[in-house]
Amino acid sequence: MAFKSIDIFALSFLLLLASTVSQATVFDLNTYGAKPNADITQALANAWKDVCAATSPSKLVIPSGTYTLTEAKLLGPCKAPIEVQIQGTLQAPAVMTKASDNWVVIERLDGFTLNGGIFDGQGKSSYGKHCAKTDYCGKLPINIRYNFITNSIIRGITSLDSKQFHMNVLGCNNVTFDHVTVTAPEDSPNTDGIHIGRSTGINITDSNIKTGDDCISLGDGAKQITVVKTTCGPGHGISVGSLGKYPNEEPVEGVFIRNCTLTNTQNGVRIKTWPDSHEGTASDMHFEDIIMNNVGNPILIDQEYCPWNQCKLSVPSKVKLSKVSFKKITGTSSTPVAVKLVCSGGVPCENVEVADVNLAYSGPLGPVTSVCKNVKPILSGTQTPSTCATAAA
Repeated sequence: MAFKSIDIFALSFLLLLASTVSQATVFDLNTYGAKPNADITQALANAWKDVCAATSPSKLVIPSGTYTLTEAKLLGPCKAPIEVQIQGTLQAPAVMTKASDNWVVIERLDGFTLNGGIFDGQGKSSYGKHCAKTDYCGKLPINIRYNFITNSIIRGITSLDSKQFHMNVLGCNNVTFDHVTVTAPEDSPNTDGIHIGRSTGINITDSNIKTGDDCISLGDGAKQITVVKTTCGPGHGISVGSLGKYPNEEPVEGVFIRNCTLTNTQNGVRIKTWPDSHEGTASDMHFEDIIMNNVGNPILIDQEYCPWNQCKLSVPSKVKLSKVSFKKITGTSSTPVAVKLVCSGGVPCENVEVADVNLAYSGPLGPVTSVCKNVKPILSGTQTPSTCATAAA
């Protein structure tokens, strides 16, 4: 029932906002001097001033064509609902002339719609050159930042070859991502498709994400997050976390991932927390009706997440996980351990449910199996492999 009510609310909101912007005053970027194959940074800044100042709903149209864009900041608050309709392609500089983690920033808007267009981060020239293991490519720009926007829709856009995260969602409330496409090579580092942190009521529907890191990642403070009818792969899967690295992280609550397909990803659906962590909680997380096609670690709780061995595995995680379910998950695993539930020895997982799982191993290394540690899951329905067949060392 929770899934159904959230979906109906999201659909009703989409229809309401679409009706509002359909009667909008149109601002055409051509009238501000924009020309294809030229830089539109200043033209967009000038147009945004007028659109944001409009006292009735307005639409900013970027016509078809390819445009270069050095940087854009679409900042509010504004006086009325706004739609930005992009009919062409925006290209970031291939080579950054200054250190910045911003390219397009959309901030402090209410009743905002971003409709269509390709955001080409031109990141291929950066891949492998600026991403030392210690900085996570942090000095490179994110294609689109959504900061503190509310009651908004992101529809039909494509994020291509971002130099870092494709989209970062921070401090947002009641935002729907519909028919979003993310495309980057499998070896592109730290190019999470959609990262969500400290936001409530975020819906991702009918989207297709191919990238080099997590397709969707949820940081601390992510609450009431719904992902439906979305495909992922290549990439690292759909992840909650990693959590516990920093002090004062906010709880993760209410995560609903269903009717999704993952193909050739390093992981499937996973929850990850650091050992020797700060205290935290993550609860009410549910993964249902998921198809796995040749996926490594299809079902994974990893409270010993320790990339590059830069942490103390001997000290258990202090992040408490509870009310977690994995239901109706089928397909093939590219690793022998198809179900791995490794919880904290300090604060063991509680109320973990595994139901109707049917996963076959697609490789040559032996029968499909599972591993459990510091967890006593509630089991029902099909259990292939048999859940908790082996205790982790």
